[in-house]
Amino acid sequence: MPSRRAFLLSFLSVISAGLFGAVIGYGLVDLSCARKCTGDALLGAVVGALVGAVGVGIVAALVLRAMSEWRRVPRAKDG
Repeated sequence: MPSRRAFLLSFLSVISAGLFGAVIGYGLVDLSCARKCTGDALLGAVVGALVGAVGVGIVAALVLRAMSEWRRVPRAKDG
């Protein structure tokens, strides 16, 4: 199993990616809308947050799995 620090870092990276995705999604919809689009901008923020968090979550899960498999491999003895 990976360390608690690795789990904490992966959790914080998913949260921060979701926050940044929400900001980007809101900004894209807000810039492309000519009228008052509060509901559309909110939907863009939610979709951006989901896309960002899911993408980074997949990468974090793969990294944690690779870390656990890497530690499981026994070292060969010399000689």
